[in-house]
Amino acid sequence: MDLIAKNVAELSPSMTLSITSQAKALKKQGVDVVSFGAGEPDFNTPAHIVAAAVQALSDNQTRYTESSGLLELREALSAKFVMDNNLQYDPSQISVNCGAKHSCFNAIAAVVNPGDEVIIPAPYWTSYPEMVRLVGGVPVVVETKRENGWKMTPDEFEDAMSPMTKMIILNSPGNPTGAVYTRDELEKIAEIAIGEDIVVLSDEIYEKLVYAGQEHISIASLSKEIYDLTITVNGFSKAYAMTGWRLGYTAAPKRIAEAIDTIQSHTTSNATTFAQYGAIAALSGDQQIVVDMREEFDVRRQYMMSRLSAIKNVRVVEPLGAFYFLVDIEPMAIKSVNFCEKLLSKQKVAVVPGVAFGAEYTVRFSYATGLDVINTGMDRFEEFCSQH
Repeated sequence: MDLIAKNVAELSPSMTLSITSQAKALKKQGVDVVSFGAGEPDFNTPAHIVAAAVQALSDNQTRYTESSGLLELREALSAKFVMDNNLQYDPSQISVNCGAKHSCFNAIAAVVNPGDEVIIPAPYWTSYPEMVRLVGGVPVVVETKRENGWKMTPDEFEDAMSPMTKMIILNSPGNPTGAVYTRDELEKIAEIAIGEDIVVLSDEIYEKLVYAGQEHISIASLSKEIYDLTITVNGFSKAYAMTGWRLGYTAAPKRIAEAIDTIQSHTTSNATTFAQYGAIAALSGDQQIVVDMREEFDVRRQYMMSRLSAIKNVRVVEPLGAFYFLVDIEPMAIKSVNFCEKLLSKQKVAVVPGVAFGAEYTVRFSYATGLDVINTGMDRFEEFCSQH
């Protein structure tokens, strides 16, 4: 008898974490590795956020909170939704979770039954299909096109639907492509979802990281009808350099919010109490730190775009959000895992194979690293490509 549950045994480990671990292991051995694998800001958590958590520890704020999180934090998030997203969520509709990854899983578990289909545009964040499979759902992957900016069109959405479709997952700005859906594009997707009563999981973790005059739009803000079908997911990891704090949150229609809270009450009880006080400080403090971080990312984005677009044998779409480039390596006719292994072996450059994102002939570069590192890495990557 197999001791491991079937739906767990079929899961694939996170390839993004695996690549980052390999690069770190080589660095510990003294190897000069340039790593573009990490999906986290290279900035320190702002001092006032750290100070708030330290103060909370000093004040013995180490007990359980409500399973959905501190009321003060949920009130601050409610105000944030009004100010940033034109959305009205009562604190009772908000649940603070152990990272946005946990938020996504809770949202999927609250809605998806075994056999339900979930539409996922590819390239996708690597964990979406695995989360769907873990609850017994069926991922339906929609392959988007580079010429469409790696964004799913309304026609592609409709073609992927079936009577079993329960949810669609949208990630804008997106990982791994940096794609940002426009208001018009979201309105068309929303219209289809409303017509077929399909739940939208809107992962907006990169909302603060948009460039070149782009505007982040929360799909739930477009109408009452789509609001009633949308679970909005966000967190503190990317905007405030708080990846290790593990704080995310969901906002949803009342009935779904209650289901998410019930799931959380039986799994983690609540997100770490003193970390929540840090999150309150993040929301209430000076937001210039977010602006400064975005501006630095934009400098790196523009530099990396200039370097990648000059390299023969690869193709790239300019990312307008997040901190990634998805590089099309199809002209080189090498599958992504093999490509990444050769790149790491020959040039000591670590990138993530696109197969992890449902896009075989691509690789992902993160520019959440310094310009000097990017420059060195681009030199090595250009040399590698010139030899193939």
